[in-house]
Amino acid sequence: MLKSASRAAALILALTTLPAAAHGYKAGDISIDHPWSRATPKGAPTGAGYLSIENKGAADRLVSAECACSSMTEIHMMKRDGDVIQMHELPDGLVIPANDSYELQPGGAHLMFIGLKQQLKANDEIKVRLVFEKAGPLDVTFKVSPLRKRK
Repeated sequence: MLKSASRAAALILALTTLPAAAHGYKAGDISIDHPWSRATPKGAPTGAGYLSIENKGAADRLVSAECACSSMTEIHMMKRDGDVIQMHELPDGLVIPANDSYELQPGGAHLMFIGLKQQLKANDEIKVRLVFEKAGPLDVTFKVSPLRKRK
């Protein structure tokens, strides 16, 4: 009876912790949640990555990112100035304020996968290494969601 109760408890623990572990990552005071990318059309030269960063310590900086799916990965910022949308690289990285969070999302800061080596397809997973100034390197898996159709 004790063995089966222990196995049942272990199974319940494993099943309840899998979803959190599957899409959440941690290095030092930095936590990453829901890293994702959008599928790309065939032959597209670039893709983008998005995620939530939570910092429970002193200010840190996302200084770089690397992905085997592309020749280069850069940290970019997009902003609208009237009718013009501008996008530029953040060569000094992205500051994550102390005890705060930052959302990399469409229309704002994001990772830019430049020189895609393959099409990003819905349900694919891509491995990305994020490098933080203080927390150091953190390997995360981005889930690729379906390409959004324009109306």
